[in-house]
Amino acid sequence: MERVLVSEDRKRFFFKGADIHTKFGFIKKEDVLKAKLGSKVKTQLGKEFTIISPSFIDKYMRIKRGPQIIPLKDLGLFVSETGLEPNWKIVDAGSGSGALACFLANLVPKGKVYTYDIRDDHLAITQENIKFLGLKNITAKKLDIYQSIPHKNINMITLDLPEPWLAIENCIKALTSGGFIVSYSPCIPQVSDFVEKVKKTKSLMYLKTIELIEREWEFEERRIRPKTQQIGHSGFLSLVRKI
Repeated sequence: MERVLVSEDRKRFFFKGADIHTKFGFIKKEDVLKAKLGSKVKTQLGKEFTIISPSFIDKYMRIKRGPQIIPLKDLGLFVSETGLEPNWKIVDAGSGSGALACFLANLVPKGKVYTYDIRDDHLAITQENIKFLGLKNITAKKLDIYQSIPHKNINMITLDLPEPWLAIENCIKALTSGGFIVSYSPCIPQVSDFVEKVKKTKSLMYLKTIELIEREWEFEERRIRPKTQQIGHSGFLSLVRKI
């Protein structure tokens, strides 16, 4: 039984069948198991926690991390800028920890995600995260997409690679007409080389490159201001379509 426990200061704790230890004391697993959703349980110190049902995002925030993952603020752009549809077939290159592939797989329940990496340690983490999230429509394998992409009629290809321009020709062969390439790069020289290659390729249409800066606000009664520490630069998304 999976549950999320929310403390009085709104911190979340994931329950998977064992006692939960917090700075507010511990909660016995028996108390959680017999409690109903929406009810409260107490630590031995008397602090209350509310029990809620976990959503995908609660589980996603607990995935294992090896290589740095793409932050949520940028994941939303993969969806909104392509109009992601539930039956899409997606190739994800550069699995890393599998975070992007898993996030997209959850949004294409009638589709399929193929995620590839050249490192066995990255793929091991990805496989572990796929299992933890219970996703059935995603496959993770070892493959260098600079060499080939063994698929046709793909709706979207995501690239999180050191040299994404080297994958362009194989992406063209794998994509359906109107399909998207979304390249994610942390540095402008990578973006520049990728975009220049795209612009010289007649069968591709360059759309735009985006950098999203997130600024969260804090509220303490009438003291309202942006948080001092913010998520600044993380990466650039370059969007391309096959024509």
